[in-house]
Amino acid sequence: MVSSQSLSLADRRIVAAWAADCAARVLPLFEAEAPDDSTPREAIARAEGFARGERPAAEEIRIRFVAGRAAAAVSSPAAVAAARSAAQAAAVAHMGAHALGAAAYAVKAVTLAPDAGPDAAEDEIRWQLAHLDDGTRAALARLPLLGEDPAGPLGTGLLTTGVLGSTIRTIQARVSDG
Repeated sequence: MVSSQSLSLADRRIVAAWAADCAARVLPLFEAEAPDDSTPREAIARAEGFARGERPAAEEIRIRFVAGRAAAAVSSPAAVAAARSAAQAAAVAHMGAHALGAAAYAVKAVTLAPDAGPDAAEDEIRWQLAHLDDGTRAALARLPLLGEDPAGPLGTGLLTTGVLGSTIRTIQARVSDG
């Protein structure tokens, strides 16, 4: 049975653009520490290409884990979270729920940045929600709430706990509030 976290191909393309935007905002945190590692930047570009219909889902699914390896190339928690945001954006071709992972890791990255203020998480979530168009909001609203469907990233994995879980819960609540 296909997970409701997958979304249709059309919806995955819609949310991939937003996920790429979320990841791109925190990319400088990674690049400041690893300026010669283009892996996260390439993952974001692939997500953008997938969103535009220029990259096939099958190819993106095959290489979706490549970007996650960049997290091992850096040591600061903010840079690691930024790399993981890019990896989640690239994985949207596989499962739409990864868009929320990209957003959550972006929030985590900004809160761990050296210059993070006390409102960093809320400010980032506000930016993310302000950059949702109606189609993206509707697609994200079709995802099950965190923890409701065990067959995917919103089930029982890393995205369901700690700051990632609380961020996704906040985003999902605000998406459904319109």
